[in-house]
Amino acid sequence: MRCLLLSFVTIALVACNKKDDKPAPRPTGPVEVGVVTIQPRSVTLTKELPGRVSAYRVAEVRARVNGIVQKRLFEEGSDVKANQPLFKIDAAPYQATLESMQAQIAKADAMVAQTRSLAERYAKLIESNAVSKQEYEDAVAKVKTAQADLAAARAAVKSAAINVGYTTVTAPLAGRIGRAEVTEGAYVQAQTATLLATIQQLDRVYVDLTWSNTEAMRLRRAVESGQVQSEGGQAKVVLVLEDGREYGLPGTLQFADVTVDPTTGSISLRALVPNPSRELLPGMFVRARIDEGVQPNAILVPQRAVTRDQGGNPTTLVVTPAKKVERRQLVADRAIGDAWLVTSGLSAGEQVIVEGLQKARPGADVIPVPAKGTTTQAAATGSGSGSGSGPPAAGSAQPMAGSAQPRAGSGSATGSGVPR
Repeated sequence: MRCLLLSFVTIALVACNKKDDKPAPRPTGPVEVGVVTIQPRSVTLTKELPGRVSAYRVAEVRARVNGIVQKRLFEEGSDVKANQPLFKIDAAPYQATLESMQAQIAKADAMVAQTRSLAERYAKLIESNAVSKQEYEDAVAKVKTAQADLAAARAAVKSAAINVGYTTVTAPLAGRIGRAEVTEGAYVQAQTATLLATIQQLDRVYVDLTWSNTEAMRLRRAVESGQVQSEGGQAKVVLVLEDGREYGLPGTLQFADVTVDPTTGSISLRALVPNPSRELLPGMFVRARIDEGVQPNAILVPQRAVTRDQGGNPTTLVVTPAKKVERRQLVADRAIGDAWLVTSGLSAGEQVIVEGLQKARPGADVIPVPAKGTTTQAAATGSGSGSGSGPPAAGSAQPMAGSAQPRAGSGSATGSGVPR
């Protein structure tokens, strides 16, 4: 009896396990998907370009006379003022030359007085034919020769005085001076223009940038066609330092070169940035965000809604008015915040699927509901930036956490945001 009871229990357990192993039936009918409605927005486009800092002005202090350096009159690495004495070169030889030239002036001045007196006497005597006309003309010529010698002596004195002044080497401009290239006792030469020190003006600095000529042409065409509206005035430049911080003071774009580098296909830009705290140093690597212009009717799509197909083309899923899923191929220009700037493939008012992508299939019926969190309105807030690169690789719904977003935009040599 007990064996029979155990057999019934075993059969019942096996039957229950088989019942639990059956797969749950898949739901039929439309599924809910989260969508955002495309609304065109006005977006300020920017461009992020690599650049190097260079001093606003650089002066190489060099020897202009020969001699022995007697004193260094500045502290290395300090700020100096214009015309501040920096070095003292032995002035004794040049002082002696100056005194000799001054004596030549006195001699020439005396000769002028003597010849002028003789010429004046001959002018009276020639009226009574006491002297010949030739003698009078010779006396007048000697006056002019003496006057020329006096002028030459005065010029020699001025030259000697200049050389004496060169023995005190002064700063040609205000700025920060580097290390001294010579020490006391060193012999410097004017012929080889011995380098003594270098001064750099750093209260404002230049940032030299390079920009692809292809992108510059694309932007110029967009402005000419009205897709992008150029901003009046000089283009603003915001620097991003090597540690990722934004530099606090904005600069302005000064000019764009008119020559394309044949090796890189790029053009050069130069920005002027204030540097009162001397935080920016020559040679420092920075990235510059430059205002490109305003795109008044930009279409932005959340990055997590864009993937690539097997051909590498960016695509997204939209919900048609008939509540069916349709795959669209896009042309994505650049990243702006957490969205892609789409130039082709979508129109205003269309609904893009951002949630439930795994459940949505092209041609399937769906129930669109507003997505949580991500909206094109939020993506379009403020100015946009991007590098012009395409959407993420196939299979990725959005960039990895912590990854940096590309930047975008352009600069302008004419103040309109477009180099001319």
